[in-house]
Amino acid sequence: MKIKIAGIGSYIPEKKISNTDFGEHVFLNEDGTAFGYPNEVVINKFKGITGIEHRRYAEDHLNSSDLAFFAAQKAIKNAGIDPETIDYIIFAHNFGDVKYGTSQSDMLPSLATRVKHKLQIKNPKCVAYDILFGCPGWIEGVLQANAYIKSGMAKRCLVIGSETLSRVVDAHDRDSMIYSDGAGASIIEASDDDTGLLAYESATYANDEANYLFFGKSYNPDLDPDIRYIKMYGRKIYEFALNHVPAAMKSCLDKSGLGIDDVKKILIHQANEKMDEAIIQRFYKLYDRSVPKDIMPMSIHELGNSSVATVPTLFDLLIRGKIENQEIHKGDVMIFASVGAGMNINAFIYRY
Repeated sequence: MKIKIAGIGSYIPEKKISNTDFGEHVFLNEDGTAFGYPNEVVINKFKGITGIEHRRYAEDHLNSSDLAFFAAQKAIKNAGIDPETIDYIIFAHNFGDVKYGTSQSDMLPSLATRVKHKLQIKNPKCVAYDILFGCPGWIEGVLQANAYIKSGMAKRCLVIGSETLSRVVDAHDRDSMIYSDGAGASIIEASDDDTGLLAYESATYANDEANYLFFGKSYNPDLDPDIRYIKMYGRKIYEFALNHVPAAMKSCLDKSGLGIDDVKKILIHQANEKMDEAIIQRFYKLYDRSVPKDIMPMSIHELGNSSVATVPTLFDLLIRGKIENQEIHKGDVMIFASVGAGMNINAFIYRY
């Protein structure tokens, strides 16, 4: 038995933030000192490394669970199912609902429970819960759905990744330009043909790597030091990803019994364009191959890094023909992969 993505949907917020919108920000070094060059230089360097030109922020009156609800509605419609037949709702996020203008995380009740309530699912045996797994959370949710279905504990699961990272960033940290908001959702069920999930890998590195992403105080020393924001050691994350993600992808592909030439698309977490390109180059180098043209669809240029939402949103855009010069065909083999806080890595091989 295999499992497949029977329905997919995403919600991309309407509020579009361009790099030029950061022109008046007061960016500071970690020690609170000012940069020795203007914001125009900061922004140009940022775009050259990350590839990000625009990102989306949630409308002020919406929270992460609202975005998730909109994406879930689309996934349910795309799958053509009765939501009362869903056995599990697995909601991947990192910071819960963060009301606009505040910094407090709200996770009571769980965001999965909130989505179930919004969907008006009456069935009490539809179990709803959240997972915190960093940016790889949606992929991990799919792997959990796979386990539930193969074990006979479920026939159908709703797996969601949603986040409003714009509400937990330090405006004085240039890394704040990376983050964005969005949601992706999927209906997972058993596959009765040769499509679906073929192999997977998942791992947590929690020694020196545990605190590469963390909550820390603002770079502005005049702000309340007890208010915390998302922070990262970018260089360490970059090196970690290059050292571990390609190997995990290779292990996954080798377990599937397929070869590198069978892979038609790689959907990787939209974290940083240069990092993603380097990961793919190292992955193909493990097979003594050069990277094929258009193997890696990208959405980061326009949508930024929305954490758990990037991969399902990318898949939704791909199959709907919304990514320029990219298309997918029935029977194509794909690799889904992600890396993030934990440090966590996961991947799966999927026949579309």
